[in-house]
Amino acid sequence: MNAITRDMRRHILVLVALVAVSLPMVACASKGTLDAGTAVGPVPSSALHKYYAQKLEWKGCADFAQSDDAKSTFSDPKFDCTDLQVPIDYAQPDGQIAQLAVLRQKATQPDQRIGSLVINPGGPGASGIEAAADLSRKVDGTPLGQRFDLVGFDPRGVGASKPAIQCFTPAERDADRLDVELDNSPAGVAHQEDKSKDYANKCAQRSGQNLLANVGTRDVVRDMDILRSALGDMKLTYLGYSYGTRLGYSYAEAFPANVRALVLDGALDPSQNLIDRSVDQSEGFQKAFQAFAASCSKQPSCTLGSDPAKATEAYRKLVDPLETKNIPLADGRQLSYNDVMAGTIQALYTPQLWDPLQRALSELAHSRGRIMMLLADLYQSREPNGTYEFTLDAFNAIGCVDDKPIKDRAEVAEADKRARQVAPFRDDGHGPDPALDPCAFWPVPNTSEPHNPTVVGLPKIMVISVTGDPATPYQAGVNLARALNARLLTVGGNQHTVALQGTSCVDDYVTKYLIDPAVLPPDGAHCRVERI
Repeated sequence: MNAITRDMRRHILVLVALVAVSLPMVACASKGTLDAGTAVGPVPSSALHKYYAQKLEWKGCADFAQSDDAKSTFSDPKFDCTDLQVPIDYAQPDGQIAQLAVLRQKATQPDQRIGSLVINPGGPGASGIEAAADLSRKVDGTPLGQRFDLVGFDPRGVGASKPAIQCFTPAERDADRLDVELDNSPAGVAHQEDKSKDYANKCAQRSGQNLLANVGTRDVVRDMDILRSALGDMKLTYLGYSYGTRLGYSYAEAFPANVRALVLDGALDPSQNLIDRSVDQSEGFQKAFQAFAASCSKQPSCTLGSDPAKATEAYRKLVDPLETKNIPLADGRQLSYNDVMAGTIQALYTPQLWDPLQRALSELAHSRGRIMMLLADLYQSREPNGTYEFTLDAFNAIGCVDDKPIKDRAEVAEADKRARQVAPFRDDGHGPDPALDPCAFWPVPNTSEPHNPTVVGLPKIMVISVTGDPATPYQAGVNLARALNARLLTVGGNQHTVALQGTSCVDDYVTKYLIDPAVLPPDGAHCRVERI
């Protein structure tokens, strides 16, 4: 999943302070000529020259906002935005065109400008333009803000890019959250798989099969090279978080000669299969849960008690009753078992949300659920007005073409059994579950599979891995650094990603490297997350 974004920080403030639908139209892909500019660097084929040579028309960002909060942020005149045009199907460059939303904050010392720093916050499915707007506050007044244009883009199908991936309506998403699937009998499995088939069909109908077939990492990295050229950069300087590391190392494999500097933070293991990655992530969240429980146990009000070794048992006693009975809320909504699990997972991404999680569990003990619902809404990208950003739909659609689907129920059941063993706080006691997920019924084939990238001539790059990262465990960063012969920076902490988030040791290394890629952290370099 993605690193902390602007919307997450907005919700964090609401949670800590304890302050108390219609489906957008899908924009159609288009055909048309592109305004001619000058291609920068090599162009893979003459058929793509018009894309590489397109002239970007920059304008205000207000129309690119996907939420009321984003409208306020994007109105700042320091940002400008544009649409980058790319072919939906690279095998048919004269066919349908996608428009990718791009946001830029210009370097404040243009005479010292190095180029563009392109970022991606992960997901897959998170908005890069929102992440760049949020990150701008971190780089303002720093050498990075002075010497780089900070650039974020919404990948194809994501956020403000058009056409967008859309599967569920807001009402359907709300209903899905209330449908607790814990029956693993043949009838229960059939019900789960019927839902998965229906979801896959809705994604194809509402997003368009052509988009779904070409929405994966394979195609996004091609878009990134067009973006590099359109921005006027001979080589790419890139900061990728979480899934954004997959974009980074895949770009390095596809265009090694076009890389200037890559920082990959919260890495995915490039060779790890889907099952092993899922099990390792479950284990990572269990470790994060134990770290939360240890912190909570030091406070007299901790609902999980004073003994961290008994925290999992205490947690299950709190949440198990919701398997059969929702908690009604004052606004008419109901907190479900699904919401409690989603809200808990969301809070375990960062210690910034541990205090809200503790308060949410305290509320659960008294049959209240307002704070847990806020956490669950954050995970689900649900706005206060009842609409959703389609982040989870994009996450699912991209994941279904980025990895080979699992269609063997025995294999699914074994994976679920392993995940329950390493993450008992998530074990409802009804498993293992053999039901196939929507990817098993996806209407288009996968376009990539896990593998160690084969890269020749790649400059030295930087990988950051946090020892207690719940979503992308530390060893994945070690393995990626080894595969790419990259320099690894180890960071002690219990959060998902860390670059440019206020830890001076990390930020100093990142800044020095991005300004001069020859200046890397020393072998064996360590930092520790600083709490502000």
